[in-house]
Amino acid sequence: MATNTHGTGARIGAAIGRWAIPVLGGAAFLYLLLPIAYIFMFSFNEPARTNLTWRGFTLENWANPCGAPGVCQSVGVSLQIGLVATLIALVLGTLLAYGLDRYAFKFRDATGFLIYLPLTTPDVVLGASLLAFFLNVGLELGFWTIVIAHSVFCMSFVIVTIRARIATLNPAIEEAGRDLYGSPAQVFLRVTLPQLIPGILAAGLLSFAMSFDDFIITNFNSGTVETFPKFVYVAAARGIPAEANVIGSAMFLIAVLVVVIGQVVPWLRKRRTARALASTSTS
Repeated sequence: MATNTHGTGARIGAAIGRWAIPVLGGAAFLYLLLPIAYIFMFSFNEPARTNLTWRGFTLENWANPCGAPGVCQSVGVSLQIGLVATLIALVLGTLLAYGLDRYAFKFRDATGFLIYLPLTTPDVVLGASLLAFFLNVGLELGFWTIVIAHSVFCMSFVIVTIRARIATLNPAIEEAGRDLYGSPAQVFLRVTLPQLIPGILAAGLLSFAMSFDDFIITNFNSGTVETFPKFVYVAAARGIPAEANVIGSAMFLIAVLVVVIGQVVPWLRKRRTARALASTSTS
């Protein structure tokens, strides 16, 4: 009798374990997608002074996403800031990541600690600290103070990503380049850097997304410059315009497309390589 009870309990536990993770994971996934689904749905809402209630389906907002005053201007500012900050973070972050991983120098551990510090610092603290710094040195708040602020926290994400990529590289390849009389700069540019490109691309996409999305640090250091998150924050009091929902939906779809391409292209390459090897072995 005890054996049957134990067997029944084990089967019930196994059934719960088999179904609990998919069900709970699916529920959490749907919960995360609900705000995105709401934004996407209300991007097709008929335009009016507010966008809080559903009035009817229309494609007018997608045909003219710049219909709301200021929306496209704020998107343009966010794109410019994101591109410049990402470029700065990629250049400095890649060099710092390579130096921290390949060279031993004094205060190396302290430097690594300071680089990772923005990742753990609350945005309010980081934004207020940068604001105090800009005011003390006499910089006027605007486009370039936002770029500097974004470059600070984006650089940390770049270094983390690039160092993870560097850890997977084979040092013997770089040693072979030096054995062939390549200078340190030539070895880095012709051997190491091409191998870092996947990590650099991933870090660039992450940095741009973090920059484009940031509101708290930007709000502290932007002055009168209005980015897209600031535009959405101000417009939220009267209902975010449907055109802003169009921009948000388009950015989400572009991000999904980039992720899909990033997964499909390596899969196609592996499949093509496997076919080539199979045809070579049969011939």
